[in-house]
Amino acid sequence: MVTAAIFVATLYERGKIRAYLIAGIGIMFLGFLLAVLRSHTVTEPVLGWRYYGKIEGTIVAIDRSNSNRPRITLSMLDLGKISKQRTPKYIRVSLHFDVGLEYIQPNARVKTMGSIAPPSGPVEPGGFDFQQYSWFKGLGAVGYSRKPLVLVQQPVYDSYVSKLFKLRVGIAYYIRQKIQGQTGAFAAAILTGDRSAIDPAILKDLRASNLAHLLAISGLHMGLLVGFVFGLVRYGLALVPYIALHWQTKKIGAVIAIIAGYMYLQLSGSAVATERAFIMVSVMLIGVLLDRPAITLRAVAMAATILLLARPESLTQAGFQMSFAATSALVASFEYLKYQPYWHTLQQGRARLIQPFVTLLISSLIAGGATAPFAAYHFNQFAHFGLIANLCSVPIMGLVVMPAAVLAGLLAPFGLDTPLFWIMGKGIEWILFVAQTVAGFKGATSAIAKGPDYVLPMIVMGAVTFILVRGKLRFSGVLICCAAFGIWASSDRPDVLISDTGRLLGILQNDHLRALNRKKGSGFAARVWLENDGDKAIQDVAAIRREDYSDVMNIDIGAQKLGYIWPKKAHIDVLRAACSQVNILIIPNSLEAVQGGGVFRSHSRIFDITVLYLCTLLMGKPR
Repeated sequence: MVTAAIFVATLYERGKIRAYLIAGIGIMFLGFLLAVLRSHTVTEPVLGWRYYGKIEGTIVAIDRSNSNRPRITLSMLDLGKISKQRTPKYIRVSLHFDVGLEYIQPNARVKTMGSIAPPSGPVEPGGFDFQQYSWFKGLGAVGYSRKPLVLVQQPVYDSYVSKLFKLRVGIAYYIRQKIQGQTGAFAAAILTGDRSAIDPAILKDLRASNLAHLLAISGLHMGLLVGFVFGLVRYGLALVPYIALHWQTKKIGAVIAIIAGYMYLQLSGSAVATERAFIMVSVMLIGVLLDRPAITLRAVAMAATILLLARPESLTQAGFQMSFAATSALVASFEYLKYQPYWHTLQQGRARLIQPFVTLLISSLIAGGATAPFAAYHFNQFAHFGLIANLCSVPIMGLVVMPAAVLAGLLAPFGLDTPLFWIMGKGIEWILFVAQTVAGFKGATSAIAKGPDYVLPMIVMGAVTFILVRGKLRFSGVLICCAAFGIWASSDRPDVLISDTGRLLGILQNDHLRALNRKKGSGFAARVWLENDGDKAIQDVAAIRREDYSDVMNIDIGAQKLGYIWPKKAHIDVLRAACSQVNILIIPNSLEAVQGGGVFRSHSRIFDITVLYLCTLLMGKPR
């Protein structure tokens, strides 16, 4: 009601600045309401505790874990004694035992014994929230199994989703048979979204060379495929004189390109990034059908609006931010260049021969510059030679790989696809060679420390101001961006980080390097902490930075003192001394201390009230 009243008020203030302010407030209210509605509509049970026991379900997704182990997502679950009301809709299990892996088939029903737990939250304040991500995916638990996988029922393909899943896996297998090795794995990934055969070393090289976007099915792939189909149909029909004179080949090409894009969306698994890309190209092609300019900022805004109406949680995701940042920057930049005299000279005479290369260089610079802040913020890495890698790879992707893939798909039913897959494979081999070479350059990447949460919104605000505002006022956007980068560069990382179990402790030392208390265990939290510090070290290296190797640590943090007791049993005098010397005491293990002839047991965790209560018993009051 409040939002409706605000919009009604704008009708009487049309054309005035306050009308835009009121409308903006109304849109913000609608956005919050939409986010709440979306959060409630995707509600599914989430496991409330750690569970070990029988796990039985139907395979609905197949991929690989961070440790490069096979990983399956299961639905229609049977978790032993857990009631149906408390059973999650989906769970994800990594398989650490090689027996039974041959049963990993689309829609097969399997069972094993394993350990699963609720999705974990951020490993540090403001970090990536896997709980939120899992909530919108319907993922109620994650875990692993070290027991054999047993087939319960052969796959049954009785629905559109299951048949499509089988088709995707079958096509991915067929492609890997046609193109051997990691080249075939890459080809299968960009056409079907199946990354299960990709070597982690390849992923590392792609990230270090800023070519990881070539592997993710997003705007580039959808744009290349749809653009190739559009051009093929339009200019192919134009070769027939009667059709060229009497039919609107441009609009026919647009319709068939939309259909091809939708088929690609379904075939690739309908990931969020692919849905976003399909919506963007569809809006632009509908503009062609309506005789409207296809590539404008309005079309970009419309695509973003449609996507946010369907999936408002996308706004917080790196893929959404980077995709629309690159697209908006490219559209705005080429809209500006369109009215520049020197740009017109490139379209005349012999200069036309170099225009594609100039366009490629400019677009790579613009897209790379627009996405660099987001990549640095979310992934803590900046690829110094990304421009070189993209200039060497993107043309091959657009001129060789994707056209060969489209033609191979058309000719596969006739058994004529082998030469085209060979051509596609050679193009991918070049891309992987470029990625490996560039990633091997000295100083190929720099580690970037995570900035405050408000830095990225400031950068976006500055960029939007520079793009949309006219006149000298637009340069205020540059000042906003500069201020954001200044705040980012001068921001400090937390002095102390503690894992959710209390077992991993990270102290920022005087040399601004974080020391960890353990060489093994809580590896994910350790990796994220070090990455967010802008530190390329691994956990083993960070663990030997400790100045104190005792089981009872006392650490000075400015005016505060932190105590950490690791052993499961500690003498009462040790506890008394710790409570008298520190402000905060951390006891991650179940601690047993003899006191007054009895046993006092504390199951304390980070800042747990039982820690303070223990100090109260020993010292009379907590410090």
